[in-house]
Amino acid sequence: MPQSNSQSAAKQILHGLFQLRPAPAGRVWFSLRAAVCMGAPILTGWLTGDTSAGLMASIGGFTALYGSGRPYFSRALQLAVIALAFAFSVGIGIWVAPVGWAVVIAVAALAMVATWLSNALQIGPPGAYMFTLACAAGTAMPAAHIGPVGAAMLVLGGGAFAWAVHMGGALISYRGPERSAVTSAGRAVIGYIKSVGTPDEGAARFRAAFALHRAWTTLVNHQPSQVPADGPIARLRALNRELHLRFAEAMGDASRHQSPRPQLIADLHIFIEQVRDPKTMPALDGSAIPLGHPSAGAAMLEALQPGSNPMRVIVRVGVAAVLAGALTSIFHFERAYWAVAATVLMLHQGFDWMRTLQRSIERLLGTWIGLLLAGAILFIHPQGVWLALTIMALQFAIEMLVMRNYALAVVFITGAALTIAAGGHPVEDAGSYLWARGIDTLVGCALALVVFRLLPPRSTTRQIPEQLARVLRAVAEATGHLAHGEVTTPDARKSRRELQLASFALNHAYEDSLAASRAQRFAAEEWWPAIAAVERLAYRTLSTCWALEQLGGDAARETAASMFVNEGAARVREAIDGFVAAILKSNALPALPTLPHVLETELVDLHECLQRSSPPRGAVTS
Repeated sequence: MPQSNSQSAAKQILHGLFQLRPAPAGRVWFSLRAAVCMGAPILTGWLTGDTSAGLMASIGGFTALYGSGRPYFSRALQLAVIALAFAFSVGIGIWVAPVGWAVVIAVAALAMVATWLSNALQIGPPGAYMFTLACAAGTAMPAAHIGPVGAAMLVLGGGAFAWAVHMGGALISYRGPERSAVTSAGRAVIGYIKSVGTPDEGAARFRAAFALHRAWTTLVNHQPSQVPADGPIARLRALNRELHLRFAEAMGDASRHQSPRPQLIADLHIFIEQVRDPKTMPALDGSAIPLGHPSAGAAMLEALQPGSNPMRVIVRVGVAAVLAGALTSIFHFERAYWAVAATVLMLHQGFDWMRTLQRSIERLLGTWIGLLLAGAILFIHPQGVWLALTIMALQFAIEMLVMRNYALAVVFITGAALTIAAGGHPVEDAGSYLWARGIDTLVGCALALVVFRLLPPRSTTRQIPEQLARVLRAVAEATGHLAHGEVTTPDARKSRRELQLASFALNHAYEDSLAASRAQRFAAEEWWPAIAAVERLAYRTLSTCWALEQLGGDAARETAASMFVNEGAARVREAIDGFVAAILKSNALPALPTLPHVLETELVDLHECLQRSSPPRGAVTS
């Protein structure tokens, strides 16, 4: 029997508190860069005789926390926008600071907009939280002599410095991010091939598909619209295509219950070695380049769909920020923005209940322990070079620990936040100052949990069936192109991209359900056989598309015609329509028509899975 929710949550929380995960590769350099970007403005402020201005400018140093892994061209644009966003956030915060009700509205509105754009555009951690914190901090920092415009310019200056430091790697290896993405994809495909026939096969297949898709996004979406036909990007695209073809071949072998040929792994190692110097690879023409993620505009519109989980996250953040701001204003909390920042931090990433609860407990424990560190720093009251070095040491510790043990990282986050918030001035009543931080964090975390319960994610009983139907419809659409052997047209590529993204969304929906309530976890487990069968069908369809793409031209059309004889695509669509009706409306499953051999095994498996749970529990009723 599965553990109860409380037992499972307690186990996960304890595991997170005491586990120290390995540091990701390159984390030391990233942490040093972040520390320098925070400390340099403070040191500059001290040298010019205005430490408060230096601390204000250091907020722009948070720009260095974003953009890692992106190609340098795309990174330059993203970091420039982020630096401007930090300047705008702080300027708004200082501008509305004199009016209590305006502070609440401004911080809540900015939190919602930042959550929407950060999640839709996938800017990555720390996401919307830092912009909200910058705005909220602006409402309370001792900067009356600076003013909104001056503060914004200082923050922009700190952001410009962070931009320059972050872009420094381009001088050493301009194509380093692209090479790293293709190398990671190749290693993920090797991992999948080694896992075929083991219990980890499904998870490894997902990791490989996701890594390949992320590499295409790096090589296509994050590049200028025109790249040289014989340049490194075109050749890295060719290498990534070869990785995808080997992945498709391995999936095809696995679907026939055969072991992939041993030479595949040797080929992949050769391709990974070629990433360093891909000149021997022929470049791809435009028709052979797949699509990456949807455009920025499409992603932003999709995140605003009424009733969707992204929209729920945005509303949840706004409601929690308003409540936190209103309550702390009513009760005259000294620094209300701490409570607002805590609520946004808990909610902006759209975690499930268990991870939100875990993050809240880690935040509380880390904050209360961190108050001791902060108290010691405030007592010593470092100035000038020592203040800069203190902030740099704290920021370095934060970045080294935040992905390894969040609770421990929060100890240093608290020390850094309170030191910056003091503005370089002595704190008259340090005890009250520290107590206020602890209470505000407690209120913010508690409100975040309450709001999460009031506005929970969509239930498994609706989300999983709808995602299953989305994948199946995408299979039917892709099969229409597949049957004609035309898998490289713009419409065919869009259908292939939608199928891949839908399969990712289905996997995420299932993982989220396992951390939800006990009833939803049981419902998800009942759906698991069908989920696994639909994923196999999706990947079989995609691998066949890649196989036909490799043939190309008349050979692809002739092969497709032999695969889908006697209106085979129409019979696949007929079977899928029956599956979708059974999943969404609890209709009885019709008998399967005669199916084309290429997808027969996967469709029969899915039919049997749905029959065993027919009518499926948790189906969506019309």
